[in-house]
Amino acid sequence: MPRIAHDGVLVVGAGLAGLCAALAASPRKALVLTYAPLGQGCSSAWAQGGMAAALSEGDSAEIHAADTIAAGAGLVVSEMAHLLTKEGPAAVRNLANLGAPFDRTADGGFAQSLEAAHSRPRVARVKGDQAGAAIMQAVMIAALASPHIKVCTGYRLRGLLQDPSGRVCGVVAERQGAQVEITAAATILATGGLGGLYAVTTAPAELLGEGLGLAALAGALIGDPEFVQFHPTAIDIPLDPAPLATEALRGEGAVLINARGERFMARYHPDAELAPRDVVARAIQAERQAGRSVYLDAREAVGAQFPKTFPVVFAACMAGGIDPRIKPIPVAPACHYHMGGIATDAEGRASLPGLYAAGECASTGVHGANRLASNSLLEAAVFGARAGRSAAQANELDADGLVRLLPPELPTSAVRVLRQAMTRDAGVVRSADGLQRLLNQIDALEAAHGRAASLVTARLVTACALGRTESRGGHFRSDATEPDASPRRTLVRWTDLPTRTSWKHAAE
Repeated sequence: MPRIAHDGVLVVGAGLAGLCAALAASPRKALVLTYAPLGQGCSSAWAQGGMAAALSEGDSAEIHAADTIAAGAGLVVSEMAHLLTKEGPAAVRNLANLGAPFDRTADGGFAQSLEAAHSRPRVARVKGDQAGAAIMQAVMIAALASPHIKVCTGYRLRGLLQDPSGRVCGVVAERQGAQVEITAAATILATGGLGGLYAVTTAPAELLGEGLGLAALAGALIGDPEFVQFHPTAIDIPLDPAPLATEALRGEGAVLINARGERFMARYHPDAELAPRDVVARAIQAERQAGRSVYLDAREAVGAQFPKTFPVVFAACMAGGIDPRIKPIPVAPACHYHMGGIATDAEGRASLPGLYAAGECASTGVHGANRLASNSLLEAAVFGARAGRSAAQANELDADGLVRLLPPELPTSAVRVLRQAMTRDAGVVRSADGLQRLLNQIDALEAAHGRAASLVTARLVTACALGRTESRGGHFRSDATEPDASPRRTLVRWTDLPTRTSWKHAAE
């Protein structure tokens, strides 16, 4: 296999976290690998709501941190949340300086909207629902103009390289069917989430959690893999991925109604439409399971202003044959964000030397059991930059005796089976019986196709969900509906998981 020796930082993934890491690595050289063209195949560009930060009078980093901690249902790492919210305003201003066209008030300040579980308006937006695409455009231009960054498209991550001590020394990438080893002193995984493991998702379907799975197979510590956030209001039309009806619509006053035309959220939570996402998702799921379709009614709150204030949502609705100015939008919960990931410290360092992680594939501890709305782009920018600066300090490596960690790929037909099973049994509502059934399905797929990285990630989610016999945040067990008295994070290595023969015992 041919080998390329990169003298600098290797970044896998070109979403917001990956590009922020590459920019921050300066003056060290940064090589960015991405399979899709820039701006495509990453969740960052699809983010609608915006970036949460304490940018206005009457708000503060401490209040933002308190909201983040409250939403995370006991599992947020307090010092990480305070770090995020303290550095958040500067991160937003830096992106604005790069050219991100945030909406502004008449006096030039940032226009900010209210989203669920925030105690005050603090979400900086772009043209209502175009924050992700606009921010990514500005960051891509900056990255392409930076002499220390080289972006290589068409490269898919296939494996990791390790020395005999376990240090990660680069990756195996594939381009046009040919594989190549790329060595580097520091490797940053910014490979995104796992939405493609679910049949109904708002994320790019190609995101199968493979970066997380490879890190786990290499021996990295994994944090909170069972916590998956389901967005309550994916637009319920037959598209894969499902278009998203941003939470900002509810912040503007849009309401949820069922097929009878009834507002129902007050029966489930006193904050009604602005309840935490997991509560809203379960409420919608319950209405749908009772045979009552659910709709987001923005006719009064937005009405004729829809094309101007929420153009992305408006276009998606119209493409699906729905005019949201005159008809409510059919909605359903969909896999949206993974709170878990490769466990890192504040500098993006994973537990394996030479390995860093940033963005959705990382677990910094800031999201806990339930991510606060619009904290994801903020985390990508803040911790992506921190990972880039830290990785730039890595010492040169000895590339002798490297071992390839190169698992098999999961065929498309098997991915379809896995997606249906994950949505059925590791979705909005879970149970021991369903999770056990899912583990049996994963066993069968592994027996047929080998231990693919996507199956490793699916098993981590499922096994840790089975082991968490409580309900907390985005993890809800119908057979264990109350939270434990003492919150506990999941910190696990691949070798810690039960063997196949002990699944039943673990469930009990």
